[in-house]
Amino acid sequence: RKLSAQQTQCSHILNIRLVMLEQRDLHLSSLEKNQIKNTMNHGHPESWVALSTCSGVRGLISLNSSHTYYLEPVSNSAVDPLRHSLLKADELQIKGGNCGHGQQAAQSNHIADLLRPFHQRVSLFYTRDVCILNDRNICSFKRQNKDYEKTRTRIMEIANYVDKFYRALNIRVPLIGLEIWTDRDQCIISDEPNATLWSFLQWRQKLKSRKKHDNAQLLTGMIFKGTTIGMAPLEGMCILENSGGINVVCRKIFNFTYIFSRCSKRDLDSYFQKGGGMCLYNMPNMKDLVGGKKCGNGFVEDGEECDCGEPDECTNDCCNANNCTLKAEAQCAHGVCCEGCKLKQAGTMCRGPAGACDLPEYCTGASPYCPSNVYLLDGSSCQYGLAYCYNGMCLTHEQQCLQLWGYGARPAHDACFEEVNAAGNPFGNCGMDQHGNYMKCEKSDAKCGKIQCHSAAKKPKGNNAVPIDTTIKPNGVEVKCRGTYVYSTQDGQGDLPDPGLVMTGTKCDEGKVCRDRRCQNASFTELETCIVRCHGNGVCNSNRNCHCNRGWAPPFCEKPGLGGSVDSGPIQFMGTAAAEETEDEGQGQWNSRQLHFQSSVCSSCRCGETTSFD
Repeated sequence: RKLSAQQTQCSHILNIRLVMLEQRDLHLSSLEKNQIKNTMNHGHPESWVALSTCSGVRGLISLNSSHTYYLEPVSNSAVDPLRHSLLKADELQIKGGNCGHGQQAAQSNHIADLLRPFHQRVSLFYTRDVCILNDRNICSFKRQNKDYEKTRTRIMEIANYVDKFYRALNIRVPLIGLEIWTDRDQCIISDEPNATLWSFLQWRQKLKSRKKHDNAQLLTGMIFKGTTIGMAPLEGMCILENSGGINVVCRKIFNFTYIFSRCSKRDLDSYFQKGGGMCLYNMPNMKDLVGGKKCGNGFVEDGEECDCGEPDECTNDCCNANNCTLKAEAQCAHGVCCEGCKLKQAGTMCRGPAGACDLPEYCTGASPYCPSNVYLLDGSSCQYGLAYCYNGMCLTHEQQCLQLWGYGARPAHDACFEEVNAAGNPFGNCGMDQHGNYMKCEKSDAKCGKIQCHSAAKKPKGNNAVPIDTTIKPNGVEVKCRGTYVYSTQDGQGDLPDPGLVMTGTKCDEGKVCRDRRCQNASFTELETCIVRCHGNGVCNSNRNCHCNRGWAPPFCEKPGLGGSVDSGPIQFMGTAAAEETEDEGQGQWNSRQLHFQSSVCSSCRCGETTSFD
């Protein structure tokens, strides 16, 4: 079978003949050096190939969900430098590990541990802008004789895999930042995964001041206790304090599933519907793309009018794949505000509100892309005053009980939270300390610990979830408290974070929200300052600008107009159904959400001396 290799300029061409298993002849034609590409196997519509031709050919070849192969150069092959090995993925399976939380997915076909979802284990990316960082003990750095360029290339290969896998979810993962620590570690790294994660997340706060990003991942050579090989806060993507993860890359554990299960897709959809992942809707800065720009990589960069991939894979009728220019008479080729190669009319809704804390956006008439996603400023009231908006989500105890227990569930009596969470055990706690020990909740913080519900259901939702029932008698009245415990079938697993813990940003008292498992004062100074400028005729968005009610004009909602903000794009009320949808903002409509997400990653490597970002 012929593979389209999708390369750019190169000085040397590799022509390698391989004999695959099951008597398939595979000819890799015109593979150029120093390239990292995604491609397709012609004649196999379900196939894909992710290859690097830097120092030989290395990567994954998948004909279908049952036949996947790993190709790599044979090390120390002095006789034939072009000698490569091709192994069937099934032959690479050895004992795997886990990602350090209580939700265990069913096992399926696995390939490589390094190819786990970027928001949980890959240390090479930024989301919306992801940053990857490598510690000084990372195995790939040692194996390359502490060669920075070889280590950098290896990390880019991993990033290429991740980008390929997430395309199945309509998510792109461009690598926009890469850092290798060559002299000393910039955060505390130990065999305690909990402690390492939180130390890295704290260090990430400093990183944000010099490199804008949404998510950072650390690649480490440290072997953690137990079976944990990666760890990240659940639903941490786009959350200021929690958007990062740690990943072990030293072990050669091929424990990667390259097909997203139905339940994983369902969980992701549920996360988006409640307002999660807001940063994924914005376009990354292509100037920061690691590896440089190239026509054919699928990203529209400076000097390009469009980019539909390589000529062999391009299906876009508006774009010339050979030179990334628009075809004659075409105004656009990509974007939700582009239809039939023409720009949509200004005022057309391009992204409806997702949840009570989101705001709609409209096409500008000048760009094929929807304006950047904005939402209600943190602290805005939602759920009829019962909750506050936090990172675009309206989080309540009631919502989380419904999510865990299903229809009819509601939060338990306050006394349930106070008594159960004072135990400091797996069933009642305020999370873990840096050593992995359960912490008792103070009475004032009890509603930020394990969530307690009332429900008539037999058990919580989820295969590994079991009910933890406790009966208490506040004021002599018997009350049944129902908690949730998610167990693992593997020993030595961390529990970070427990899906039964109250989510960060949930209102726990008047003027207070849950942060770091404590009920803390929520400072709404920015909201109070902004809302005054809106003259009582609008709300404040996440850019601290007024989003005006219908009938008032931005920027300050003191003059008659059509509503919206300087960030939302112009609103047009033409009597159309699309225009009428604007009245649904903040009411949880899923309507016209843009379903193509862009995620950029920044990674770090530990090695002492911190190198500058590309």
